[in-house]
Amino acid sequence: MLAGGLRKIFMRQFLIIGFIILLAFDTLSQVSFKLAGADTHPSVDLAWIMRVALDKWTYGAILGYVGAFVTWMSLLKHAPVGPAFAATHLHVVTVAVISFFLFGERFSLMQIIGSVFIIAGIFVLALGKTDRQI
Repeated sequence: MLAGGLRKIFMRQFLIIGFIILLAFDTLSQVSFKLAGADTHPSVDLAWIMRVALDKWTYGAILGYVGAFVTWMSLLKHAPVGPAFAATHLHVVTVAVISFFLFGERFSLMQIIGSVFIIAGIFVLALGKTDRQI
C-alpha cells in the first residue's frame, strides 16, 4: 500500500514537472518564431533563406519543437489524453503574456477572458480524472 501511495505521488510530480517543461518548450518555439521573423525581415529569395538558416532564433524554434515532441511523447505514456491534450494549449496564454512584456503587445478583454477559460478548462479536465486514471 505504501509503495502504491509513493508511486501516485511520484507520478503526479512527474506529470506536473513534465507539463511545465512542455509549456516552456512550446512557448520557446512560438516566441523564437516571432523573433526570427523580426530578425530576418521576410522576403522570398535565397538571401532570406540564408538569413533564416543562420538566425539564432530559428535554432530556438527548432529546439522548442524537438523538446516539446520528446516531452509530449514521454508524458503520453502516463498522462490521461484528454487533460494532457488540453494542457498543451496553455502555451497560448504564456505566449500572450510574454508578448505583452517582450513585444509590447496588448491584451484585449476578450483575450483575458479566453485565457481564463483555457486555464479553467484545463483544471476542470484535470480534476475530472481519478487517481486510478493517472
